[in-house]
Amino acid sequence: MTKQEIKNRIKKIKNQLWEADNKYYVLDNPNISDAVYDDLKKELEKLEKQFPEFITLDSPTQRVGGKSLGKFEKVKHSLPKYSIDDVFSFNDVLEFDARVKRFLKIDDAKLGFKTQPNIEYTCELKIDGLNITVVYKKGLFKQAITRGDGIVGEDVTHTIRTIKNLPLKLRQNIDAEINAEVYISKKSFEKINKENKKNNIQEFANPRNAAAGTVRQLDPQIASNRNLQIFGWGIQSVDLNLETQFEKIEMIKQLGFPVEKHFVKNFNIKNAQNYFKKIEKIRNKLNYQIDGVVIKVNDLKLQKQLGHTAKHPRWACAYKFSAEQAVTKVKNIIIQIGRTGRITPVAILEPVQISGSIVSRATLHNEDEIKRLGIKINDTVIIEKAGDIIPDIIKVLTKLRDGKEKEFKMPNKCPDCNSILKHKKGEVDYYCANPKCFSVHKEKLYHFVSRKAFNIDGLGPKIIDQLLNNNLINNAENIFTLKKGDLESLERFAEKSADNLIEAIDKSKEISLEKFIFALGIRNVGEENSILLSMRIRANYVRIDANSFIKIVQNLSFEKLNNIEGVGEVVAQSIYNYFHNKKNIEFINKLFENGVEIIMNNEKLIMNNEKFENKIFVLTGSLENMSRDEAKEKIRKLNGNISSSVSKNTDFVVVGKDPGLKYNKAKELGVKIVNEKEFLKMMK
Repeated sequence: MTKQEIKNRIKKIKNQLWEADNKYYVLDNPNISDAVYDDLKKELEKLEKQFPEFITLDSPTQRVGGKSLGKFEKVKHSLPKYSIDDVFSFNDVLEFDARVKRFLKIDDAKLGFKTQPNIEYTCELKIDGLNITVVYKKGLFKQAITRGDGIVGEDVTHTIRTIKNLPLKLRQNIDAEINAEVYISKKSFEKINKENKKNNIQEFANPRNAAAGTVRQLDPQIASNRNLQIFGWGIQSVDLNLETQFEKIEMIKQLGFPVEKHFVKNFNIKNAQNYFKKIEKIRNKLNYQIDGVVIKVNDLKLQKQLGHTAKHPRWACAYKFSAEQAVTKVKNIIIQIGRTGRITPVAILEPVQISGSIVSRATLHNEDEIKRLGIKINDTVIIEKAGDIIPDIIKVLTKLRDGKEKEFKMPNKCPDCNSILKHKKGEVDYYCANPKCFSVHKEKLYHFVSRKAFNIDGLGPKIIDQLLNNNLINNAENIFTLKKGDLESLERFAEKSADNLIEAIDKSKEISLEKFIFALGIRNVGEENSILLSMRIRANYVRIDANSFIKIVQNLSFEKLNNIEGVGEVVAQSIYNYFHNKKNIEFINKLFENGVEIIMNNEKLIMNNEKFENKIFVLTGSLENMSRDEAKEKIRKLNGNISSSVSKNTDFVVVGKDPGLKYNKAKELGVKIVNEKEFLKMMK
């Protein structure tokens, strides 16, 4: 054969193998025997070996490539990845539907408001696996990225490529990102654990853990042997003109990418209950683990209009199966001290398996909860775990008491520093108010380096404890001044591990605004409020120096903070107090002096764009040229505030088509009213 004939032969064999893979792994409808498949693949391997210039990345022979470089490269997602909010009862599902309709209401001056008609939803199985983004360029598989923190993930292309039902080439030559779930089947999971047991290797707790561990293997051959599988459920592509979630899944399927076959379109939310009951019945017959049903607004335009909270899309919820329960005994009750000084009682349990993992602790929240349960040390209790939530003790089996039970009394002094615990009026929690309490100090440091904060690989609680005990650090800012020689003297620290930690610390110096705020450990400010605050104070930027950052946050009055959508009075006061505390400002300055830099979206910060500074906006009616979310984002970028209600403090009410009660209220209070045209002109 001539070279051209060889090339054509290779192409035809690849096409035949692609079709066979799709029929076998995706459609579960084989069109050729295993023997024929193996013969074709052997011929392809032989031809590619003789003519390596004809090898392409989409060839079936290229699924298992070289090993990873020994570390996982960080990759920024093209769009943020949000987690879906969990609900655990059908009443919660109905409330989700009501929230959707309330958010999409059309203001009406005469009627007050009217809601949208029934919203069309899709229902999809929630695969208990690992969220992955699969990137295709001109139809060819290019990259696979873990979800990570939703902003930055890890490149795991080398292991995802080994997945046999993953198409290395789509049926259309388009650029696309497919959101997918990687999982290990129940059958494969049993086989893996059987092999691990035989070789005296620790067994995986559940298929999800096995999938996660396999994806992060450095050697792709291990991943290939473990038989990972994948299902697609979302797609982004400028080459496709899709209008509904249902069309998205159909398109993924048409492109040759596997999808879970039980997805449906429901006109009415009430149909979701029947679907959920049906899935519950077949759940155990499936060859993959699921933990619920995902319900999504079908119309993509409505999805865009609904937008997101700081953490979750407003247009979807995950209706989870009933929480799993187990019976165990309370061996002891201890006190845990948090980073804010909050005292939390924790039950130490006899280890018990629940939801695929071994549980040995359960939070008791506070003194009131202990009294409500009537719990004692040595009690037999029922614990419950829903999804990944920390287990709760829901009931004490008092009839099983044998007289060995002991009362537990909450301490009135901190178990670490012996300071008197403080209790604010109206609050159930007790706090250690000693600023020098060592336990509080440690917890702050653990929080500072955690995954959702500075995310310093290799710097966990045990290493933090070593650094503190050896006087190598006193505060968080000292972490960024550590040298390799400081670490090599510590127990279990070799030259390479010291190098790795110093490199991780150096990398962590560049941090997103929301993570930086979260790392500060402001009381009452968790991940979601950190995101909301960062959205308020950022416009278009790359970096902020210490003086600029401090100037921005100190210019946010309590009123401005309280007007941030999703931030209440308690959180607003905490933020205000933190950034007006001299010691906290000194701490932030030291972080910047030690090389910390806040990174923002690869755009330039508009430091002087204060056009809407101190201005409060209310939106009402339907805008023609933008969605409400887009309008709000434009206002925030110009340092304006958004409010959901009109008051004497409101500066502008932006009126769209069919304005309603807010319009009337603005006229009554004499608040300035602007139409959409005037609003657009104001922003220029």
